[in-house]
Amino acid sequence: MVGLSRQDLPTPIGDLVLVEQAGTLVVLDFFHSFSVSEGYLARHYPGLSLNYGACRNGGALKGYFEGNPSALSGVDWRLEGTEFQRTVWQALGSISFGETVSYLQLAEQIGRPRAVRAVANAVGANPLAIILPCHRVLGSDGRLTGFRGGLDKKRWLLQHEGVVRFGPAQDSRKT
Repeated sequence: MVGLSRQDLPTPIGDLVLVEQAGTLVVLDFFHSFSVSEGYLARHYPGLSLNYGACRNGGALKGYFEGNPSALSGVDWRLEGTEFQRTVWQALGSISFGETVSYLQLAEQIGRPRAVRAVANAVGANPLAIILPCHRVLGSDGRLTGFRGGLDKKRWLLQHEGVVRFGPAQDSRKT
């Protein structure tokens, strides 16, 4: 049985935790919120040991932070979750670099316009931060809303991607 590899990657917005199984990225989270991802890993990869070591996809993340967004296109990743979550997460992957959408627009995109709260919950449970760009989802009024990494990191990521139009951050725990 193949175990899981973990790498802590320093970035301009703090350490990220990468977890891979046989070179396939299964978690990318912020160090300070990795306990959420540990629950995800326990549910979807029970019994697998987590070993520290370099992950194959660390270089792609470094490239992204150095200003090369196309570096992320080569990342091999896998999702585990409910069908609804996977649908939302796949939709996150369609948000282009430098673009943003609202939670309502995301709900409409997946054909569930009344499921805005459920979409927000799925966005908040995204196991692949940055790769599936949940930071590109804003409130309907264009304001920054909750982000597991923290609103300061969401703002930094959006500015890094050239997004300069968004309202002031709100103190919201929902993502």
